[in-house]
Amino acid sequence: MSSMPIAIRIAELEDVPAIRTLEVQEPNASHWTADQYKKLIETGIVLVADQSGATCGFIAAQFLSSELEIQNVVVGREFLRQGIASELVHEIFARARAAKMSAIILEVRESNHAARALYSKSDFREVGRRRGYYRNPQEDAILYAKRL
Repeated sequence: MSSMPIAIRIAELEDVPAIRTLEVQEPNASHWTADQYKKLIETGIVLVADQSGATCGFIAAQFLSSELEIQNVVVGREFLRQGIASELVHEIFARARAAKMSAIILEVRESNHAARALYSKSDFREVGRRRGYYRNPQEDAILYAKRL
């Protein structure tokens, strides 16, 4: 764990360049345009983690009726293994509960072992699989859910 404090806050439109900079460096992340992130900031929940004034990670989620779907979780390489992703997921839980969501759902590449370990540690349960869902390379999506 780093001794530097992490601040988690709601993303603003001005955060989109920093979010995209982190996202493009992570091959397992979903890759979106600036406009797609701006729309999600306006209609969903996007949280950023700051450390010493620098954006070091983010989580993006959208509302689907009574569920919240996590779309992307990214932590910058130099900030890995400091518990930042866990803090972001924990904060999304709190916000989903406050919004009276019944569950949080997500899908992840089968080979993304770091993300799958994070979700298992965060009490998500594997609830399904979409065969051949991802491209480049083709791979199954593993579906996870956490009831609130």
